[in-house]
Amino acid sequence: MTSTFPDISISTERLVLRPFEEADVPALAEMMTDELVTAWTALPHPYTPDDAHAWATGKAAAVRTEGRGIALAVTEFLTQRLVGTVRLDHTDWRTRSTEVACVTAPWARGEGYASESVLALAQWLFRDQKFERLELRTAADNTASQQVAQKVGCISEGVLRNAWIARSRTEDGGWTDIRTDLIVWSLLPEDLDGLPGRTADANGFAYPEWN
Repeated sequence: MTSTFPDISISTERLVLRPFEEADVPALAEMMTDELVTAWTALPHPYTPDDAHAWATGKAAAVRTEGRGIALAVTEFLTQRLVGTVRLDHTDWRTRSTEVACVTAPWARGEGYASESVLALAQWLFRDQKFERLELRTAADNTASQQVAQKVGCISEGVLRNAWIARSRTEDGGWTDIRTDLIVWSLLPEDLDGLPGRTADANGFAYPEWN
């Protein structure tokens, strides 16, 4: 029998991580057509409103119900504005390990939202779900994702050579596929203990104080 994560929402001081809703479709479609998202993800290109609708109204929920992981919208607590996505996938229920990926909307970059959402999900995963390993893979040239991994306390374990296909702009304004290495990062429950500048919220979660 396939194991599944519960249908949950997670709150931090600034964010709410919750299941996707149909109302997220316009912002999701805009977010996923951003150039940096196109360059570093394997999303369809072009990413259409129909793609966003299919994800928000069914495909995101299927990640959980099929036992692969969980996919959550990241929204601002005060405004309810969609500012990103965070996802667990490739979950191994026997070893209690899974892989995390996140996207930040272009209108919300520079706020530390990616690190905050990944850390909140990691805390929940280790504390409530008793998982033992969280993995993050970043393209070798994607410095923003590497900074997220470092901020949440991940340890770099090595490089998977030539393991990813990113996209690069061509001279005529189109896109071309380029092969790149992947850096493998891991986070274990004990890695969170030494994270500096941690402050706890009312739910017992502890977060770094983001600059």
